[in-house]
Amino acid sequence: MVSMGMQYGPDELPQIWDEMRRKINDLQPSLPQGVQGISIMDDFGDVYGMSLVLTGKAYTYPELKRFADFLSRELELVDGVGKVMITGDQQEQIFVEMSTDRLTALNLDSNTVVGLINQQNAVQDAGKVMVSGESLRLRPTGNMSSLEELENLIIHGRDTGKLIRLKDIADIKQGIVEEPQNLVLFNGEPALNIGISFASGVNVVEIGKAIHERLVELDSEMPVGMNVDVFYDQSHEVANSVDGFIVSLAQAVGIVIIVLLFAMGLRSGLIIGLVLLLTVFGTFILMDYNKIELHRISLGALIIALGMLVDNAIVVVEGILVGIKKGLSKADAAIAIVKQTQWPLLGATVIAITAFAPIGLSQDATGEFMGSLFWVLCFSLFLSWVTALTITRSWQRSS
Repeated sequence: MVSMGMQYGPDELPQIWDEMRRKINDLQPSLPQGVQGISIMDDFGDVYGMSLVLTGKAYTYPELKRFADFLSRELELVDGVGKVMITGDQQEQIFVEMSTDRLTALNLDSNTVVGLINQQNAVQDAGKVMVSGESLRLRPTGNMSSLEELENLIIHGRDTGKLIRLKDIADIKQGIVEEPQNLVLFNGEPALNIGISFASGVNVVEIGKAIHERLVELDSEMPVGMNVDVFYDQSHEVANSVDGFIVSLAQAVGIVIIVLLFAMGLRSGLIIGLVLLLTVFGTFILMDYNKIELHRISLGALIIALGMLVDNAIVVVEGILVGIKKGLSKADAAIAIVKQTQWPLLGATVIAITAFAPIGLSQDATGEFMGSLFWVLCFSLFLSWVTALTITRSWQRSS
């Protein structure tokens, strides 16, 4: 296996993979003899956000697989579903157990029987025919379509010349492979796993709800005795995680406001608390506009920034209070402190933002995964500077 690293963004990768496939296909004829084809795996990043388990005690693997295929086709039609994959299916095979006594009695050997079976399954060119001036190539399948056809396979006796059927000298039965691959058990029962991968850029919680609704609609199509259980549901985990982070964010904002009320006094604490709330709400608006979703990274960025979001407002409020103590009116004190500190505060805000720039502007996987951390901090810190210079000054002048 050859592992490759890419220096391209996620939007460019599909075209890069297609170009690589074309070049690999061009190399296929020059590969050494015995090399079985080269496959390119470019979907290793797919995450299966929901896992369903299909069980049925009275059903065989082929019967379970048929209904699993039906479910797969229906679920792929749900808007936001990227891919559905079935695992745990066991390959069927036919067991031919020949009796040595029967072979000896009929003067046959196992090699003759095996060769005849292989010959019946061989696919060979049968020539071509001309129809209305067009040449049509004939290629018989050679495959037996049922167990009965194999049982009735004719074998010529060596001495007697009698026509012997395969079922006369062998026990033939159909079953799964003796050494199952990727066996799935659910509560001790054989099962099939149906993995559902979400499309990129979708709301996982909403897609999870849509899938559950579709499963309820398909319940009437399910054969009696089959059951579909949800083994894992990422949408449920994401909803709980986001709800928990929102609660943590609200608690953090509340704690900051309470501390400000005790440290800065009632009036100043309320002003700074209002600036903080408006900054947080404004950040949510900018996140929605720029298609940044609510998840642990983006919400964690807000929690990280809480301590910095009040810095600008504290400087402005404290400067106004100092100006009033010096004998200036509230309006003059507000105007003076804003003129004095607006550019230094902007410089400090920009420095704080650029400290996280290497994370957000990185072109590798770090930037793709942690990019929202930088942008949320950028939006919130810049808004804190704007609100500190406008709302704080306006409130103090009108108080």
